[in-house]
Amino acid sequence: MELFSNTFQSLENALNYSNAKQKVISQNIANSDTPNYKAKEVDKTQSFKGELESSLESYRTDERHFTFKSEGSHVSHIVTQKNVRYNNNGNSVDVDKEMKDLAANQIYYNAVTDRLSGKFQSLQNVIRGGK
Repeated sequence: MELFSNTFQSLENALNYSNAKQKVISQNIANSDTPNYKAKEVDKTQSFKGELESSLESYRTDERHFTFKSEGSHVSHIVTQKNVRYNNNGNSVDVDKEMKDLAANQIYYNAVTDRLSGKFQSLQNVIRGGK
């Protein structure tokens, strides 16, 4: 029996995704004037797939059956955008898009941390006996 549901693990994975996205966006903005730099992004499908696999429970009647749990941590996959060129120097960073992604990621991060804070407040409330 688990003491907590998978909610904390899911929220941790969401924070890790937001952290990876923040780093990639920051690198893209920092290299917006670097010749031949190709913009990177975090692959959403891989992070969603990892999140889905971590939340699935499976009942195995035979040890030869596959498990739905993936081994190891859920690391976000970073993909380089190829064959895209916005500047004459071969750079593929669109600063306006990066700033939009940065704002969206900040909203996502705030929502996840707010939910995590709410979970901890619920636990505090239970520990105090509802007072």
